[in-house]
Amino acid sequence: MNISVIGCGRWGSFLAWYADRLHHTVTLYGRDGSKRFAELKETRSNGLVTLGDSVQLTSDLSRAVQNAQILIISIAAQSLRMLMQQLSVLDLNDKAIVLCMKGLEADTGNRLTQIVEQYVPKTTTVSIWVGPGHVQDFTAGIPNCMVIDSRSPEAKEMLVQAFSSDLIRFYYGSDLIGNEVGAAAKNVIGIAAGMLDGLNKTALKGALMARGTREVARLIKAMGGSEITAYGLSHLGDYQATIFSEYSHNRRFGEAFVRGEPYGELAEGVATTTALLRLSELYGVEMPICRAVDAVVNQKAEPNRVLTDLFLRSLKKEF
Repeated sequence: MNISVIGCGRWGSFLAWYADRLHHTVTLYGRDGSKRFAELKETRSNGLVTLGDSVQLTSDLSRAVQNAQILIISIAAQSLRMLMQQLSVLDLNDKAIVLCMKGLEADTGNRLTQIVEQYVPKTTTVSIWVGPGHVQDFTAGIPNCMVIDSRSPEAKEMLVQAFSSDLIRFYYGSDLIGNEVGAAAKNVIGIAAGMLDGLNKTALKGALMARGTREVARLIKAMGGSEITAYGLSHLGDYQATIFSEYSHNRRFGEAFVRGEPYGELAEGVATTTALLRLSELYGVEMPICRAVDAVVNQKAEPNRVLTDLFLRSLKKEF
């Protein structure tokens, strides 16, 4: 199949590498002026993956879209609306758009599929590809399980068939709301986990996992999804890769933040915290972990006090 990947970060580049490994015809799009894309054009490598000569590289968005049957988008969540404005003037009819990214729009609380659907024709299907997995593990041959979800059963079937391999086993999602919110919210839990690491309170990660999943499950249910989805691969199933892994940007950001150290990589959970608090107010769901992360990161509250209050000072029933 003809597949174009929009976004040349570590995950987008991996997806181009992965699709090429499955013998699809692959084009990878990157912006002019992007240092990452310039490096890929010069060396075919970003230090994590090396792209074969069969992968076409382009900075022409129209060219990337034109012949693609499947359009994979893997960019920063807060940049999605701007990209969709650019894509909306191109012919997207009958294409399958797959969002391989995790986040919510900070300004509106919108799910990413909601943003895409504002700009595409009715013949375009929109799906998500979420769940655990780091590039470093996949390229080392370590497999994992992931989820593809969509309102279109036909799109789910087509995508699972197109991308299943010995590296990734896909499950068919049945709760688009729950899988989108769960996948985005796990990054906020990842930041909280990093804060616990940075404060030498790593033992509290068990409590974080238990309470974090319940918190997100309540929101998913209030939004019309199934609360059991929070216990699936998009959220709880992604905790190892987000809360414990050395490769997790969100965990590493939280750890660096409480230690007062700079951290230059994108941590999607920061903007997602803002979006989740917006949804928390809209749906009347209390989200104490999310509020604690916001207090530390955005309101400059003292991390040790906030996290101690969160886990150790309230007396209440567990369920």
